Amino acid sequence: MRIGMSTSCVYPLAVEHGFRLAAEAGFDGVEVMVTRDETTQSPDALLALSDSYRMPILSIHAPVLLLTHFVWGRDPRVKLEKSAELAAEVGADTVVVHPPFRWQSGYAEDFLAIVRETADASGVSIAVENMFPWKLAGRALAAYSPGWNPAAMDCDAVTLDFSHAALSGVDSLALATELGDRLRHVHLCDGSGPLDENRVFDEHLLPGHGGEPVAEVLRMLAGRRWSGSIVAEVNTRKARTDDERLGMLRETAAFAREHTGSATAPSPAS
Repeated sequence: MRIGMSTSCVYPLAVEHGFRLAAEAGFDGVEVMVTRDETTQSPDALLALSDSYRMPILSIHAPVLLLTHFVWGRDPRVKLEKSAELAAEVGADTVVVHPPFRWQSGYAEDFLAIVRETADASGVSIAVENMFPWKLAGRALAAYSPGWNPAAMDCDAVTLDFSHAALSGVDSLALATELGDRLRHVHLCDGSGPLDENRVFDEHLLPGHGGEPVAEVLRMLAGRRWSGSIVAEVNTRKARTDDERLGMLRETAAFAREHTGSATAPSPAS
C-alpha cells in the first residue's frame, strides 16, 4: 500500500511545488492532475521532477472537463487515451477518471466500453471516481451518465473519494465494502455531508476533519492487505504560508500511516 499526494493539493501553484511538498511531507509518491500547465502533460518534464525529488508518479488524474476544456483537444475519449499513454510513459499504474456528463453524447453512451478498451490497450488501470448527485430548484438533476456512483457500473476499477461520498450522502465504509476488489484507488480527504441543494461545494477537508468514516476504511483496507494507492486530495488553499500548507499535508500523511500501519517514508535526502 502506497501513501501518495495529488498535485491538486497545491493547485493553482506549479506542479513542481507539489512534488517538493510531497517529498517534504513524507509521502511515497505523487498523483499528477493534468491541467493547462504543460508540465503536467509532458512525460519528460514529469520524469525529471520525479527523479529530482525522488517521488515516483503513482497515478494520473485525467483532465477534469470544467477546468481543462481544451487540454488535448475537445474529444473526451482522446483526453482519456492520452492520460493512459502519459501514465504508461511515467510508470504510473492508474488513471483516475470522472464519469461523463450526460450531454457528452457518444462518449457518455460508450463510456464503459471506452474505459475497458483504454485500459486493455495501455496496460494501465482506469479507475472511475465516485461523484455526487446534483439538484436544481429542488429537483434531482441527472448530471452524469451512466451515473455518479460507479458501484452500479460495469467497470473493473473504481476510485473512492471521501469528499464526494459525503456530498452524495453515501457511507464510505459501506461503499468500500460493496466495491470489494474493484476498489483500486482512494482519494484521501473528508467531507461534512450534503449541503444546500443549490450549492455544490466539494470540501476536500483534511481526513478526520469531517464526518466520513475515513479511519475505518483505511483500517479495513490494511486488514485486507490491499495493494492500491491512497492519495491525499485535500484543499490547502486557506493556508497563508508554505509552512502552514506543509503542516496540513504532514497531518494528512500521518493520518494515513496511523490508520494503515504503514511505515513512514524515508527522507528524500537520506
